[in-house]
Parts: sequence; structure tokens; C-alpha cells
Amino acid sequence: MAPGSAVLCGALAAARIGTTVAVVTRMAPRDEDILASLKASGVEVDVIPTDVTTYMKVVHPSADVDQREMFQLANAGLFAASDIPALDVRQVHLAGITDQEFDLAFVRGMKARGYRLSADMQSFVRQVDPVTRSISFGDVADKAEFAQLLDMVKLDVVEAKVLTGSDDLERAAAMFEDWGSPETVITRADGVLARVNGKTYWEPFSNRSVVGRTGRGDTTFAAYMARRLDHDPGESLKFAAALVSLKMEKAGPFDGTLADVIERMNATAAC
Repeated sequence: MAPGSAVLCGALAAARIGTTVAVVTRMAPRDEDILASLKASGVEVDVIPTDVTTYMKVVHPSADVDQREMFQLANAGLFAASDIPALDVRQVHLAGITDQEFDLAFVRGMKARGYRLSADMQSFVRQVDPVTRSISFGDVADKAEFAQLLDMVKLDVVEAKVLTGSDDLERAAAMFEDWGSPETVITRADGVLARVNGKTYWEPFSNRSVVGRTGRGDTTFAAYMARRLDHDPGESLKFAAALVSLKMEKAGPFDGTLADVIERMNATAAC
């Protein structure tokens, strides 16, 4: 048992390379000790109090860490745009893990407030059975509107296949581009692809183990977003691939430094 989630893995990765990060989350106040690592890394945290904190159970039925059975045993509830404080930020990322956090009305509301938005499509594709609490992957009726509302879209290869019918990363990214997504990032076990303004970029991962596989996609996209604030897509993707490769070699969120990431980038480039 350990603290996790897209927001924890993503925010820590961005903060530990020097990006200024704020988190708005829903959770039970009694569980706020989970936030200690965020605060220690300089992340500003705003908690919307709820009765329970979201709690996930992940089962790996085999040695293949990409095979997972997931259950959401407790849920802190949907966000409402009216709950979100005014944010002086360059980008708002919706770091959800199932369809129980953000809906289309929320995304429309945040876009209407003028924010530059990104989202992980797992927030809509991972659908929780109300009885068994098991998570299955399902198509999203409003996927084209989400693509149009979002400035950046994140998926993995499974989510891409569910939404586009294709597990070819470039083809799936091109379909999202056709729906209106200006920037699409898709992860797979061996690397990460980005498609920006009609151009495709690809970077392989260089990890030597997968002990820290959980949070791979969340960390990749957080690193990409953070670097992308001041760098072009190709360099940002190289940076993200290097950072998440380091993360996957240790359990838990990324705990390295900017210098560690640059060193891995240089070592990979030299190979």
C-alpha cells in the first residue's frame, strides 16, 4: 500500500526539476499526510475536503507489469469548475485516473474561464462499474469535443486503441489531430510519441528495469509538459523519455534532479 495517483506522480516529477507547481485535489482531511512529499518539494496544495479519499487496488496477474486489473474501492467525487480557485498559471492539467473525477461540463467550464488545458484520456476511458468497482476501458462519446477543448492530450496505447480503433501510435495521434487536438502524446512500454502541428516525434525509453512502472504515463506527460513550457516538442520528448526512464528504475514517484535527467539524455544520445 502506498500513496499514488496521476497528480502525485506528475506534480512531484515537475516540481523536482524546478517547475513551479500547484495542486488542487479532493480528499478526506484525515489523509492529508499523503501530501507531505508534495509540500516538501515546494508544491502548493489546495484541498477540497470530502468524506473519503480515492482508493485504488491494482492487481498484476502475471509478471508482465503492463497487464493490470484495477478497482476503485473509494471515490472522492467529481470536480466542479466552481470549486476551483482562481489560478495564475500557464497550464492546467487534469490528472485524473478514472471517469469519476472530471466530466464534459467541468472541462467546458474550465475552458470558459480561459485556461490552457491538458488532460489524460484515462480520466474518461477508465470507467468504474458502480457495483463491482472494477475498471474497464470504454469508448467516450464526446471524445472529439474533448480533443477540441484541450490544448494537449495524453493517452497510452491501450486508450488510443479504445478511442481510435488503432494501436498504431502515429495513426491514432493523427486521428486526434483530425478531431482538433493540436498536441497529442501517447506512451507505450518501449517509448513515447508526440504529434504536434502535423509532425510526429518518437523517443524510446532507456530504463534498465520496470520496478517503478506504476505512474509511467503520468510522469512522462508531466515531464513533457514542464519542459514544453520553454522548449520545442522534440527536445521536450527527449527530456520526458529520459526522466521517466530514471523513474521506472525505482519504485515510487520520480525522486531525481534536473542534472540526473540531463545526464541520462546525454548518455542516451551518445549510444
